[in-house]
Amino acid sequence: MWQKSVSHVVAVYRITRAFPNEEIFGIVSQMRRAAVSIPSNIAEGYGRIYDKETVKFLSIALGSASELETQLIISKDLGYLSEDDYQLLIGQIEEIIRMLTGLIKSLGN
Repeated sequence: MWQKSVSHVVAVYRITRAFPNEEIFGIVSQMRRAAVSIPSNIAEGYGRIYDKETVKFLSIALGSASELETQLIISKDLGYLSEDDYQLLIGQIEEIIRMLTGLIKSLGN
C-alpha cells in the first residue's frame, strides 16, 4: 500500500504541473501536501509499536486521502484535469481509501 501511495504522489505532482500558475499556492499546493501526507503517515504508522498508534496515523492518512479525493473532484469541475487524468487519479485514490479502511478495520478499531 505504501508503494502504491508513493506512485500516486508522483502522478499528482506530474499532473498538477499543467495547472494554471495562479493555482500554485492554491489547490496545487493543497493537493501535493495531501498526497505526500498519505504515504508519510502510513510509514509513520508502521513505525509504531502499538496498534492504537498505528491506527491513529493510518486514520490521518485516510483523512488526507479523502481530502485529496475532494480536491480532485474540484479540479475536474474547474477544468484543470482532463477526464483521463481524473479517472487515473480518482481510481488510485479510491483504491488507497479502500485499502486504508480495510487495514484500519483489521487492526480492530
